[in-house]
Amino acid sequence: MCRFFWLMSGLLLFAAPISSTASEILSERVAFFRNANSALFESSIKGYAVVDYVVGVKAGEYMKVNLATKRGAIYFNIMAPGENEVAIFTGSTSGNQYEGTLTASGDYKIRVYMMRSAARRNAQTYYRLEITLDDTRQPAVQRLEQDVMVAGTEFHAVGNLRCSRGEGQPSGSCAFGVKREGGGSAMVVVSKGGGEESIIFFENGRAIGYDQCEADFGPFEVSKEADLNIIHIGEERYEIPDAVIFGG
Repeated sequence: MCRFFWLMSGLLLFAAPISSTASEILSERVAFFRNANSALFESSIKGYAVVDYVVGVKAGEYMKVNLATKRGAIYFNIMAPGENEVAIFTGSTSGNQYEGTLTASGDYKIRVYMMRSAARRNAQTYYRLEITLDDTRQPAVQRLEQDVMVAGTEFHAVGNLRCSRGEGQPSGSCAFGVKREGGGSAMVVVSKGGGEESIIFFENGRAIGYDQCEADFGPFEVSKEADLNIIHIGEERYEIPDAVIFGG
């Protein structure tokens, strides 16, 4: 069975909510009034409390989530259908606003939680959460310019990027192709020669993981230098510019 490795930022060790074994996760189903496409929640959490707002989404729908609070110790993560731990969006590293077109149908969890530092003090925080769904809207990047496929390929762009196959090996050039979904979501396929490939996934402009079916298993590390994403998979190194992910 194929395995997918997702990058969990080191910051999450401090920002993620406590597990359900230590604190009950409350769940609330999001419902919309007739002819309305947004829902508003005003509530509070205290200490290690965690709240999941469960919203049913159809593939291709655009979702926007805003969280407002007077304190900076509260965030939200978003989990895809069937997932309860790994987030496709992490508020502690990306901020308290999300927008994008969702690719899978099902129940998404919007998990509101407090930073551990505040939770340990049993602090109480009030918040205002707004969730908007729209099956006709797309992020601004997609509305302004529609990506087209490179003739004869299944990619929106092809080219070469700097890469290195192993520790101590000189940097060279690897052919790549990228499939973009808009809003900084993309799949970059890098050819390593001999029929071997590395497939790297991006969400919101950030590299989040790779397909282990197409790459040797190894630690996945990401750093950023200006507009260049530096990605290590084991001893391999790839340099992927933001322009590859966003276009332009």
